[in-house]
Amino acid sequence: MLKIHWFLPTGGDARDVLPDASDPHRRPPSLPYLAQVATACDALGYDGMLTPCGTGCEDAWLATASLLALTRRVKFLVAFRPALLSPTLAAQMASTYQRLSDGRLLVNIVTGAEPAELGRFGVWEDKATRYDRTGEFIEIMRGAWSGEPFDYSGAHYRVEAATTRDVPSPVPRIYFGGASDSAERIAAQHVDVYLAWGETPEMVSERLARMRKLALSFGRELDFGIRFHVIARPTADEAWAAADALVARMAPEAIAAAQADFAGTQSVGQARMASLHGGDPSKLVVYPNIWAGVGLVRGGVGTALVGSYSEVADRIAEYADLGFGEFILSGYPHLEEAYWFGEGVMPELRRRGLLPDLEGPSAPVFSFR
Repeated sequence: MLKIHWFLPTGGDARDVLPDASDPHRRPPSLPYLAQVATACDALGYDGMLTPCGTGCEDAWLATASLLALTRRVKFLVAFRPALLSPTLAAQMASTYQRLSDGRLLVNIVTGAEPAELGRFGVWEDKATRYDRTGEFIEIMRGAWSGEPFDYSGAHYRVEAATTRDVPSPVPRIYFGGASDSAERIAAQHVDVYLAWGETPEMVSERLARMRKLALSFGRELDFGIRFHVIARPTADEAWAAADALVARMAPEAIAAAQADFAGTQSVGQARMASLHGGDPSKLVVYPNIWAGVGLVRGGVGTALVGSYSEVADRIAEYADLGFGEFILSGYPHLEEAYWFGEGVMPELRRRGLLPDLEGPSAPVFSFR
């Protein structure tokens, strides 16, 4: 069965991809709004919610912890950078979170970032060093979760008798993405779920084959997840009209500025995203129902699944056949798009036997005064 995750907009939300400060539809990442998104996803049957990290959003650990009592079954995929925590402290935080949430934590390790973002945190190591550090970090974190005092001495960390108060149950699954050689090596050695941004089937098929082979060389197997935005509607015409409306509201100067930034990126994944359209608004449909319009103005994943409920389900089934078992989705705005997808596409996926039936009570409804 597939796992479908949504995105928690802890940096704020809006009806446009890149709203300006005067946009009356901007939504700050307040607790009431984040609770609306989280409780909707809880009720609709999403498996988890990815929460980003960085100075452009609220802290992922604190934001998601504030939503635990408001939700019942949805998991939280908490992103954090290993350079900013000791591995034993991260293990303790995750272990505590897992007990307080009744097992609803998933961990997303984020190593890559642009130099300006890393500099805000005082991280000045080169990329190779950061990825080597990440490998040691994960080894120690897993060791601290083992239930036995764990000793480790490496190039970046030395710990003695690392442990937590109790073994987390279940041990959190570790998610990780990155398209560079260093990132792929760390993923193959250490993580549970390797994440890719939404590239075309041809592009991701090559990566999956390479990652399977690399993981096997370390005696391991990987699960795979993929990240897309989504615009799903009852008909294809409605979906594409919504996509066209998003582009129509993108200022040409905003597109030019974003493309200039991407041209100088150190991120292999970001460069691959930008290559899909080259900044040309006339070249945004890169594969049937795969639209690269978000990437005109935003970094990170720049592609969206666009189409009727049935068409979007077709594309998800196609990527599932390639080997992707988990899909992390988002939309503008996140609350409304969570409903479009959850009430339209997810029932179609259930009819096809790709998702389990939705069982149990939905999340409670809370009012905020």
